Amino acid sequence: MNIISTVFGIVGLLLLILVIFPVLGAISGWIALLIGILGLIFSAFSSKKTGRTLNIIVIVIALVRLLIGGGLV
Repeated sequence: MNIISTVFGIVGLLLLILVIFPVLGAISGWIALLIGILGLIFSAFSSKKTGRTLNIIVIVIALVRLLIGGGLV
């Protein structure tokens, strides 16, 4: 389960990094947030902390981007 969680975290980070346009940025922020939460759920079934940490980082970055951009009120 840790591998699946890590893959979700990497996809979420790539989504946050690659999309820089304002409209797509808000959409990608929400999608990355959902991917991070899904990865965090998968990491709950694993004893390793790698995927869990990566997904928490994705969730925090996505929330900060949404707060700064006004996508999260």
